[in-house]
Amino acid sequence: MSVHVHTNGNPKQLIAAIRREVQTLDPNLPAFNVTTLADNIEISLFPARLGAVLLGVFGGLALLIASIGIYGVMSFGVSERTREMGIRMALGAQRGDVLRMVILQGMKVASIGVAIGSGLAFVSTRVVSSYLYDVSTTDPVTFTGITLILVGVACLACYLPARRATRVDPLEALRYE
Repeated sequence: MSVHVHTNGNPKQLIAAIRREVQTLDPNLPAFNVTTLADNIEISLFPARLGAVLLGVFGGLALLIASIGIYGVMSFGVSERTREMGIRMALGAQRGDVLRMVILQGMKVASIGVAIGSGLAFVSTRVVSSYLYDVSTTDPVTFTGITLILVGVACLACYLPARRATRVDPLEALRYE
């Protein structure tokens, strides 16, 4: 048996009064597990919220690992091309030109990855549609926001090695071998 009570104020303040009222009706009737509807909803939604938090944490870790990977590849590429960049700078290339060249090279690859990933995400929306709440499967704000975040992280991961490439001393790079 259950009793539902509609209140205008804070329902937690009325729990003791509801228990007393049940006891006045029947002293042998136990009044246990008296909770609010909000608490019951909170308990029933806990697994879904925990899953969403875990997915967010794992997504953040994946983004961190991807950015470290992009940084590592770009850093290796810059270190392999130190002599080339030194020659370019010795022939008159400005630091901004070298910076732009390295960032554009990395962003070209990152843009291809974002395009392929966005296409696959768009195709896989039918699989995840039953897990989404209050968001459509092709929500443009979500797709645009995630794309901008990925491009921004890739740009930052490319910028750090590119900045290091601008500090190459042309004479040192030419004497390297």
